Amino acid sequence: QGKLQMWVDVFPKSLGPPGPPFNITPRKAKKYILRVIVWNTKDVLLDEKSITGEEMSDIYVKGWMPGNEENKQKTDVHYRSLDGEGNFNWRFVFPFDYLPAEQLCVEHFWSLDKTEFRIPPKLIIQIWDNDKFSLDDYLGFVELDLHKTIIPAKVPEKCNIDMIPEYKADSSQKAPRTASLFEQKSMKGWWPCYVEKDGSRILAGKVEMTLEVVNEKEAEERPAGKGRDEPNMNPKLDLPNRPDTSFLWFTNPCKTMKFIVWRRFKWLFIGLIILLILLLFVAVLLYSLPVRIFKCYC
Repeated sequence: QGKLQMWVDVFPKSLGPPGPPFNITPRKAKKYILRVIVWNTKDVLLDEKSITGEEMSDIYVKGWMPGNEENKQKTDVHYRSLDGEGNFNWRFVFPFDYLPAEQLCVEHFWSLDKTEFRIPPKLIIQIWDNDKFSLDDYLGFVELDLHKTIIPAKVPEKCNIDMIPEYKADSSQKAPRTASLFEQKSMKGWWPCYVEKDGSRILAGKVEMTLEVVNEKEAEERPAGKGRDEPNMNPKLDLPNRPDTSFLWFTNPCKTMKFIVWRRFKWLFIGLIILLILLLFVAVLLYSLPVRIFKCYC
């Protein structure tokens, strides 16, 4: 039927009346903010084929803290990634109530319910493929415990699935290093995302991020907006430098012809043009040849 946690004091009569009661008022949670900047992705699974048959993905990244699912946030879309690379420069901002002594977050799952739920502070990051005419495709994820955060790789080449604590492809390797984000305050680097397939985990992509935890006072002194909205500072996020091939194909027919159709079929078009010129030359030759022969005999 449940559990009851109590504090019972028993005082011997021989010691006289007990002293003043202890203050057992529950600690009040403190306001904290987790800021996540999604910089880039790399080696993301290519989940679709373009209209010309090229493998590609329309990549975006989604994130939230468990217990605060109503505040899920996502980046804009990097369209037509042909090599799994995505560029974003996008900030997530997650406020949360935190008890430093217990190292737990305080959540109210219903606004009218006063019951508190205490859960470990974690961050979930997912990579998705955007679809305009059907449901988006889930590609992979990583879950980060803010008290035992995986130390990120400095370069994408060193980012791999062996960094995930729960799963190591080679058990002879040392366990990956972790650190508390509350102690480090900030981390930047590459984290692996994975997906379960046929009972095993495979690398679904790599995400370059900056993670930062600030308290209420620090957040007021160093404000930062969601995405690239104002106040766009600490740090300022510029528009990502995406390749010319990154666009939504049916919204720009000129770019579609230049970067999709022409790029894929240019040698076919050149061959057809040469063939057409040859056919015109032969047609003109056949048309004029009887006239020349007739003139010669006359």
